[in-house]
Amino acid sequence: MISVLVVDDSAVVRKVLTEELSKYNDIQVVGTAIDPYAAREKIVRLKPDVITLDIEMPRMDGLSFLAKLMKHHPMPVVVVSSLTPKNSETAFKALELGAVEVICKPGSQYSTNAVPRDLARAIRGAAVSSPKRIKETAEATAAAEPAPAIDLKTTNKVLAIGASTGGTKAIEAVLRQLPASAPGTVIVQHMPEHFTATFAQRLNTSCQMEVREAHDNDSVVPGLALIAPGNRHMILYRSGACYRVRIKDGPPVHHQRPSVDVLFHSVARQGGRNALGVILTGMGADGAAGLLAMRNNGAYTISQDERTSVVFGMPKEAIALGAAADVLPIQQIPKAIVNYLTLQEQAAAT
Repeated sequence: MISVLVVDDSAVVRKVLTEELSKYNDIQVVGTAIDPYAAREKIVRLKPDVITLDIEMPRMDGLSFLAKLMKHHPMPVVVVSSLTPKNSETAFKALELGAVEVICKPGSQYSTNAVPRDLARAIRGAAVSSPKRIKETAEATAAAEPAPAIDLKTTNKVLAIGASTGGTKAIEAVLRQLPASAPGTVIVQHMPEHFTATFAQRLNTSCQMEVREAHDNDSVVPGLALIAPGNRHMILYRSGACYRVRIKDGPPVHHQRPSVDVLFHSVARQGGRNALGVILTGMGADGAAGLLAMRNNGAYTISQDERTSVVFGMPKEAIALGAAADVLPIQQIPKAIVNYLTLQEQAAAT
């Protein structure tokens, strides 16, 4: 049983979250708190496994509380916020401070009927996450040297990356170490609608590649990384000699939209041996079967290892299927990608 403390200044939200989470047999709301001061006392007394945290609260805002919590009493935190485009920047700061995941608040303008299910999934992921690994990944990413200036010939190559819980920092750790000549890259990170654009903008300021949220029919070209928009699937297709992406609706796969499996299966079909696939930290099995399809079609595939994964769910499932040619710590994945492409380039030249 996962014990949860709900922290929100709204009595209505506290009541709704408590009622909705109580519908799940593996989750128990052990208490609620109106603000961080009440939360601090209840964390000590109730010892919850996970807390849900609002960002906008009186007396002390959620970000200030989160920073103090992660410094003095690290524990899994799921931020439940009104994720308007304006608030997405604040929500991303929460992830940087150590929150495991960000979920849209029920009843907000951008919420959906799936919010209670998404929150339950996020709480399960948080319960098995490692705050220590979140901190280690953030520190390693911040300390990483700029990517080497290598002129890779990658016109016909495509790199596909999939991640979920803990993936924002893991993706940044990979992209920051790739050169501007890296192959066209397509990325699925499980996150709410209106948040992926902010994620892409932030990555674009720290990576040598251009990073942006994908639009329908965008070309996949060297030096460009495209992130699937929240609540939309992304697939790869060929248009003549070029790769493009299709952004579309459709039912969730593994309870996710966008789904890593949807992307990876399309890359397996369209990219074949010209593709590279990387599956990173995350809860569940999304992406495992797709990565296997990529490997079976000749792609080079990598899974993040258990030691550096915030949640060793998706990578574990991929490894169990035999989908990963290599299992590597996050710090070694960019180098493995560059080395593979360099060897491919040398082989083609002989």
